[in-house]
Amino acid sequence: MPGTVRFRLDDDGAASLTALRDRLAAAGVPVATGTPHVTVAAAGTVPPPAVRELTADLRLVALPVLWLAGLGTVGPHAPDVLALTAVTDPEVLAVHTAVHDALAGRVRGVHAPHLPGSWLPHVVLATGRPDRAFALLHPVEPVRARITAVELHDSRTGETVALSAG
Repeated sequence: MPGTVRFRLDDDGAASLTALRDRLAAAGVPVATGTPHVTVAAAGTVPPPAVRELTADLRLVALPVLWLAGLGTVGPHAPDVLALTAVTDPEVLAVHTAVHDALAGRVRGVHAPHLPGSWLPHVVLATGRPDRAFALLHPVEPVRARITAVELHDSRTGETVALSAG
């Protein structure tokens, strides 16, 4: 299955991020759809053995709180995206590393921007007109979002399955 591993955020954090998207949409800026989340890994194929290994490994880590505070673009792979980036503290990086350790050698078509050393944890707010979106939101109050689960999202079917819960 083509999929993404992502952090599910608590209701209050997700609501704060949705409110930022709503402000942009009201001003005519194209915004991301769906529940706000942070993508941790992405691959063209995530087979069942990789899912089992990942689920087992996630039992060994605590799910931390994210502080989303940096407003900006997320690199050359998404120049028209404006996102709120997270502070990459040791607890967040530990979960990210656990995910990639579990997937290493078990998935195909890995999306390089999510690999350790390249990953910039973020929630997409605007999907176009990033300069206008920045001007509308700056300065932005930091958003505290507790990670409530790590989930696997099938990008083909839209199905999402929780692999762990906080």
